Parts: sequence; C-alpha cells; structure tokens
Amino acid sequence: MPGSGKSTVGRQLGRRLGLPFFDSDHVIEQRIGCRIREFFEREGEAAFRDIEQEVLRDLTSGDSRVVATGGGAVLRAANRAQLRGQGQVIYLRSAPEELYRRVRHDTNRPLLQVDDPLARLRALYAERDPLYREAAHFVTETGRPSVPTLANMIIMQLELAGLLPARP
Repeated sequence: MPGSGKSTVGRQLGRRLGLPFFDSDHVIEQRIGCRIREFFEREGEAAFRDIEQEVLRDLTSGDSRVVATGGGAVLRAANRAQLRGQGQVIYLRSAPEELYRRVRHDTNRPLLQVDDPLARLRALYAERDPLYREAAHFVTETGRPSVPTLANMIIMQLELAGLLPARP
C-alpha cells in the first residue's frame, strides 16, 4: 500500500543483507524517461501496467536482490505469480488509518489526491489486501516500529524459515 514503507524498508533490508536494492517505480521512470504520473496521464493505466510487468520480470530474474514494487503491481495475476515464484515476497501490512497518518501531507501520491484520502486508502486496502496476501510468503505488520526494527523483523522471519543463515 502507499506509505507502507516499501522503499525505505527495502533499502535498509538490502543494506543489512548485503544485496542490491531496486525500487521498481524508479526503474520504470528510467525506462520511460518521465515521471510515472505523466506517463499514466498520457498513455493510460494499461500501458503503464504493461511496462511495470516487463520491469518486474527483469528485476526478478538473475542474482539475489531486494525489490520494492509499486503498490499496484499486484493488480495483475501475472505479476503476483512472477513475484511469488521468483523470490520471497514480504507484504508490509498497515491499516489504512496508519497509512493515512504517514502520507496525509504527501502531495506526490496521485492516488491520494482526492477529497477523502482516508476513504481512498480504505477502498484500496479492501481491493488489494487479498492480492498482497496471495503474492506474499510473509506478512509483516508495520504499525509504528522503526525502519531498523522492521528490517530486523523481516530478517528474523527469513531466518526462521531457513532462508537465511542464522546470525551468531
């Protein structure tokens, strides 16, 4: 979801694991040569989702890495299958009210530039939460922990699942 901490936590997780970090939205903007918002307005959602699907396929192929996706990446079944099949997907789950607290003053989130952003977040959550859960191997409740604490929680989940060597 917007404001759940995907990029911030992903960057910290990459550092902690010694893996490269990629934000799929940044990669998309590099590929299309403009801001996603502009492309979305000019070309439409379907064209954007096509490029997003290509970028996710590229980012999930090859060496290990940490990838933060855009919140809408799960809207396509092909993306959910690609993500789940090519790595370990962590769903950073936050209640809509918590997300609103974090993003209420952020004017760079086009989906939330509406009269009632909290209602919009609730609607997005209702639509997307089942899709995030379908794609995810792990669900991490974000609440109010710090970014380092969230990264530690994810690392512990991965260690307990036998996906990382246990720390001494």
